[in-house]
Amino acid sequence: MFNIFYSFFIYFLVCLFSLCLSSLFRLVEFCQPIRQFFYNLIHPEYNAVTDVYVLMFLADTVDFIIIVFGFWAFGKHQGGADITSSLSEDQVPGPFLVMVLIQFGTMVVDRALYLRKTVMGKVIFQVVLVFGIHFWMFFILPGITERRFSQNTIAQLWYFVKCIYFGLSAYQIRCGYPTRILGNFLTKSYSYVNLFLFQGFRLIPFLTELRAVMDWIWTDTTLSLSSWICVEDIYAHIFILKCWRESEKRYPQPRGQKKKMVVKYGMGGMIVMLLICIIWFPLLFMSLIKSVAGVVNTPLDVSVTLTLGGLQVHDTVLLICMVISAFGQFLCSSAMLFLESYIHEDLTVAELEGSSNSLWTISPPSKRNLIQMLSDADEKFPLTFTWSIQRNLSLGAKAETAIGKHYIDLDKTTRTKLKNLLNGTEHKEVVIENIFPRYIRAPSDSNAKPIGQLYKNEYMSITLSLHKSSKDSTAGVQEWWIVNQTEAGPLSLGSARNANESGLELYIISDQVSPPSLGFLAGYGIMGLYMSVVLVIGKFVREFFSGISHTIMFEELPNVDRILKLCTDIFLVRETGELDLEEDMYAKLIFLYRSPETMIKWTREKSE
Repeated sequence: MFNIFYSFFIYFLVCLFSLCLSSLFRLVEFCQPIRQFFYNLIHPEYNAVTDVYVLMFLADTVDFIIIVFGFWAFGKHQGGADITSSLSEDQVPGPFLVMVLIQFGTMVVDRALYLRKTVMGKVIFQVVLVFGIHFWMFFILPGITERRFSQNTIAQLWYFVKCIYFGLSAYQIRCGYPTRILGNFLTKSYSYVNLFLFQGFRLIPFLTELRAVMDWIWTDTTLSLSSWICVEDIYAHIFILKCWRESEKRYPQPRGQKKKMVVKYGMGGMIVMLLICIIWFPLLFMSLIKSVAGVVNTPLDVSVTLTLGGLQVHDTVLLICMVISAFGQFLCSSAMLFLESYIHEDLTVAELEGSSNSLWTISPPSKRNLIQMLSDADEKFPLTFTWSIQRNLSLGAKAETAIGKHYIDLDKTTRTKLKNLLNGTEHKEVVIENIFPRYIRAPSDSNAKPIGQLYKNEYMSITLSLHKSSKDSTAGVQEWWIVNQTEAGPLSLGSARNANESGLELYIISDQVSPPSLGFLAGYGIMGLYMSVVLVIGKFVREFFSGISHTIMFEELPNVDRILKLCTDIFLVRETGELDLEEDMYAKLIFLYRSPETMIKWTREKSE
């Protein structure tokens, strides 16, 4: 029995081994064409070497821009938050950061593969990108956005540009990387187009530095990083000089002939206008942004508080009433110079309720102390009128609340009347003169001041009266203050109060604020713009006009062909692997810049 079971087990193992061996052979036969395809792709018998890295870089740049400005299309909600508004609020969405870093990381990896000329690495990178992006685009993204790929226009545009990148990458793999990478692609010609594009490329922050460091990392060289950057800087400077010398040959200036008026007024006039605009930019900007693109910032809430000798006696919230048709009547006053810069939407009438919002709760000792202070003629007794104006902070105001106050020292007669009012011996109202600023300007900051041009000599007067509830009330005696204006406002509105009605009217003129899109500049103010913009630009302009004498020996080079050829020779011997010769030629270049006499010989015209 044991022998039969053992024989059956041996037979099963032989069959299983045969099946596995047969499957392995079939798998090898199936994978052999794929393996042969990739082998022929990486090791072709012959290929026409080409260089399409620039086009791949441009495609990646376009995709990067689409992600930055169309990030809302990759979120859950189609009308999601704009990335510019999120950044203005110092908020960076996590998915946006991940997408931008991955896109930027693929561009760095692509640059490294290009410099190392690694076709195998490029093939692996291409396969990973193709499978990863298609899986994300057609399976993960529709689940995140909750809409089909065919309904997402921004994602379709991003995918279309990425497909162009895949086609260029496949063409680069098929043809192979170039054996020699010499200089920047913009330095292949010496026209004005190459000159301005190259200078614009160097103006992009950190792009020149990042490219130089990456090239040094992934290129075989004997030079240190500082020496490498020195060669790159010399090459860039010589290329710019070469472009200018070529332009001088194409458009020569005859000897002894003065400059044409077209050139002088065209170039010189444009520079003069540019400098004038820079000098007066803050004033022009702050003036135009309020008069042309200003946004009306109507007060949302207004409150007023009266403080008697440090004790709050009255507080009320105002009912806002917009004034539109009556603004023309208000402009008939004597303050035309001040009011002509405003429109009717900037004027708001705030109507106070005369009765205080809260009861006047004061202890008997504090009340006796207050009466004693009113009786002491040698001690000052102030009455403070405070107003608070709230605005919509999202419209561009610098502060949500604008606050102002005005206080006076009560005279002897008024103090006596107030003392009698508190003692209950006199039930009449007390007139407080020169305390109520009816016309208030509400700028965008936190300081709301009275408009002095609209007052004749003094502020308005008000009346104070202390009212008490019935003594039979279960809650005891309750007291509250009532404030009233002594004269009606200048506007004949249907809702405006008459002089004999309880309450106050505040005329608030609000300054227009800058639109939210320009708030990052308007927030600096005029002096801030001068310090942060004008002086910084002026520093760069001054360096252009004042440091010329120190660079004559490096700028006024008649012929730079020999120096340019020396730089390209350094690139060439580096690509061919002759690193000893690269080091010798770099030493020659440094000696050339250290020796003015040698520099003069090297930069002479060929005829000399």
